[in-house]
Amino acid sequence: MRSVVIIPARYKSSRFPGKPLVKLLGKSMIIWVAELSAIAVGRDNVYVATDDERIAKIVTKAGFNIVMTSNECLTGTDRVAEAASKIKSDIYVNVQGDEPTINPKDISNIIKAKKLHFDEVINGYCAISKHKEACDINIPKVIFTEDKRMVYMSREAIPGSKDGEKSSINYYKQVCIYAFTLDELNDYVGYGHKSALERLEDIEILRFLEWGKKIRMVKTEPGSLAIDTPGDVAKVEKRLKDLHYV
Repeated sequence: MRSVVIIPARYKSSRFPGKPLVKLLGKSMIIWVAELSAIAVGRDNVYVATDDERIAKIVTKAGFNIVMTSNECLTGTDRVAEAASKIKSDIYVNVQGDEPTINPKDISNIIKAKKLHFDEVINGYCAISKHKEACDINIPKVIFTEDKRMVYMSREAIPGSKDGEKSSINYYKQVCIYAFTLDELNDYVGYGHKSALERLEDIEILRFLEWGKKIRMVKTEPGSLAIDTPGDVAKVEKRLKDLHYV
């Protein structure tokens, strides 16, 4: 079975325009993500999906595959779906382009889980170490059943506690690695619009819940950092210096 990584990347961002090209230790963020993905699936199986020629130029120069997409994609998953229609594969892994410290082993484990649960969407998660992160609206929190089926994902601190003892709650955050089949991606796009919960929370995976699609959560290594705003650059650069797999 062939597995490919597709990294959605758009230049326009309300909080951080040009984010994929921000330099981290002298290298564009999108290239960090592509190189780490290549460790998991091989360089030939890594694609960057974008609608911007500036991103395409940098990615092509670094020797990675580019798939040009429209500028009307509702979400990164919609962009991945458009790119996937041009790539023949069995499994399509969406790796977000703003997580440059992602562990390649986590990508491999997501693929393994997809092979075992081929009729389910796969998504990563890890524990949140600090309570203040559970209250950070930039971090989607996830709750799931004992057998790791996703129940819900929110920017609010979930789950709650009747007695108010929040310090004893185990919180988990989404890690933005997803695995799909082409049919699942086509169904996602075919929904035709952002679902009500997806739009409210601004969490794209919630669209799958609207028609009862099973989503399985897979534990990943803790410590992956995303860049949401320019203020995140310094801490991510510090983490990159300590990575043993780059």
